[in-house]
Amino acid sequence: MKVRSWVAIVVAWACTCGAVNAADADADAVEYLNSGKVLPTTLPLSEAVRVGNTLYLSGQIGIAPGTLKVVPGGMREEARQALENIRTSLEVHGYSLGDVVKCTVMLADIAEWAAFNEVYKSFFSAPFPARSALGVNGLALGARVEVECIAFAKR
Repeated sequence: MKVRSWVAIVVAWACTCGAVNAADADADAVEYLNSGKVLPTTLPLSEAVRVGNTLYLSGQIGIAPGTLKVVPGGMREEARQALENIRTSLEVHGYSLGDVVKCTVMLADIAEWAAFNEVYKSFFSAPFPARSALGVNGLALGARVEVECIAFAKR
């Protein structure tokens, strides 16, 4: 009987949490955002999507803002530009790098991970966001790096 009591408590708790989350989701509409400050607005994607206080950024590569041209200079320059593009997207939508809770880093060559980290540490400081890094077979426009982020801000 004790197991059933615990199951009932867990189910009741889960249902209550689900109801609260559903209510929050209804109160905060999903917003699809395109500022035009970084990515051309003609692309078939949203620069960011806001759900409640959470902002999901599309992956950013090291393009010159408003263009589809990767900046010259290799990994360090592309990483710097990609992270500047992220900063711009965050700020235009009311967030900052300090609000980033998760980054996913895609590298065309995983051997460039250390070079990426050097640049990354000039944008983020401890406590660092959670992060994943992976080597990929190819990135858009021949880029060396792509970074996507999730940010959360208390409102």
